[in-house]
Amino acid sequence: MLVNTPNLNSADTAWMLISTALVLMMTPALGFFYGGMVRTKNTLNTLMMSFISLGFVGLAWALLGYSLAFGKGCSWLGGLEFLFLKDVGLSAQGTIPHALFMAYQATFAIITAALISGAIVERMRFTAYIVFITLWMLIVYAPVAHWVWGGGWLSTLGALDFAGGTVVHINAAAAAVVTATLLGARKDFARLAILPQNVPFTLLGTGLLWLGWFGFNAGSALAANGIAGLAFVNTMLAPMGTLVAWTTLDLMRTRKVTAIGAATGIVVGLVAITPAAGFVSPLSAIVLGLLAAFPSYYALLWRARTRLDDSLDVLAAHGVGGVFGALMTGVLADKAWNGVGDGLLHGNPKQLWIQFVACAATVAYSGIATFILVKLIGTVFQLKASDRAQGVGMDVTQHGEEAYARGEGAVLLPTEGA
Repeated sequence: MLVNTPNLNSADTAWMLISTALVLMMTPALGFFYGGMVRTKNTLNTLMMSFISLGFVGLAWALLGYSLAFGKGCSWLGGLEFLFLKDVGLSAQGTIPHALFMAYQATFAIITAALISGAIVERMRFTAYIVFITLWMLIVYAPVAHWVWGGGWLSTLGALDFAGGTVVHINAAAAAVVTATLLGARKDFARLAILPQNVPFTLLGTGLLWLGWFGFNAGSALAANGIAGLAFVNTMLAPMGTLVAWTTLDLMRTRKVTAIGAATGIVVGLVAITPAAGFVSPLSAIVLGLLAAFPSYYALLWRARTRLDDSLDVLAAHGVGGVFGALMTGVLADKAWNGVGDGLLHGNPKQLWIQFVACAATVAYSGIATFILVKLIGTVFQLKASDRAQGVGMDVTQHGEEAYARGEGAVLLPTEGA
C-alpha cells in the first residue's frame, strides 16, 4: 500500500533518482541484447521494439497505468485517483517524492512490455506491436503490479517479490509464449540456420543490463538503507554463480564456452535473484545463482527441439528463471536479513506455497488475458508480416531503413506498410 510520511529524505531521493535512470537505461540495453542475436536485416526493427516502449508504454503508464497499479481500488485493480497524474506531486511517498516513485515504477512497466519482443522478433508488424504492448501494459501488467505491490490480493496473501519475479519476468514470459504461439513461427524457422548477427552487441547489452539491474533490484528498497545494500550485493553475486554454472554446463556438453551462452547465463542469474534480492542472505544468493542455471539451461535445449518459435528464449530465461527465483525465495528467505519473513529452510514452509500460488496466478492471468488481447488486435490489424516482408527484412519493410549501409548508390526495396 502507499504510505505517506511528512518528510522527504535527501539520501533516499538521490538514490532513487540514480536508480530510476539506471532502470530506464535497461530498455535500450535490452534492445542491444536482443538486437545482437537476430539477423542483420532485422537489427533496427529489434532495437526499435525496445526503444518504442519508452514512448508509448511510458506515457500510457503516467496517464493511466500508474493509477491502475497503485491506486487504492480493490484487491484486483487500483482505482482512478491518480488518473492523468492527479495528486502525483512532490509530497512524500515514503521518503521520496511521489512523482519520483511514479517515474521509478514507470521504468519497470516499460521494460516488462519490451521483454515480450524477444519471442516475436523478425515477424510481427510494428504498428500491431505498438498497439499490443501499450494495451498489454494497461490490461495485464498494471493489474498484476497492483496484486503484488499495490496492496492487492497477493500482497495480502504474503507473496514475496522484491523487484519483479512475478510482476515482470513471469508475467512477460507467459505473454511472450502466448503471442509467439498465436503469431506462428518465422517463415524459415527450423529450415535455415538463424545465426546471431553481432555477438558483441549482445555482450554490450548484457553488461548494461547488469549495471542497470542494480537500480532495478537495490532501488526496489525505495531508500538508501541496509536492504538496498543487501539487494545490491545479491545482484552482484547471483549472476556470478549462474555464469560459472552455465559455462560449466556448456563445457561438459560441447567442450566450448560460447559468448551467447555466457550472456544468457548472466541474464538468467539476474532474473532469478530479482524476486529474492532483498529477502535472502548473500550466501543464499550465490546458491540460488548456481542452481538457477540448470532449469533454464535445459529448458532452452528443450525449446530448441519443439515447434515453438520463441526466437530469443524468453521462456527459458525469464519464465523458467523467474519461476525458479520466486519459488526459491519461498525456500531461502531469511528474516534475520530481511526483517520481513522466513522461507522453508528457516521454518516457514507456508511461504513456498504462497510463492507457488503467486506464480500460478500470474501465468494464468497473463496467458489468458494476452490470448484475448492478441485475438482482438488481430481483428483490426494484420499481426504478422508476410513471407515476402520477412524475406526482405523487417528493417526495410517496417522502417524504410537498414542498420548497416550497403554502400553508396544501394537501392532499397519498396517498403511494406507497418
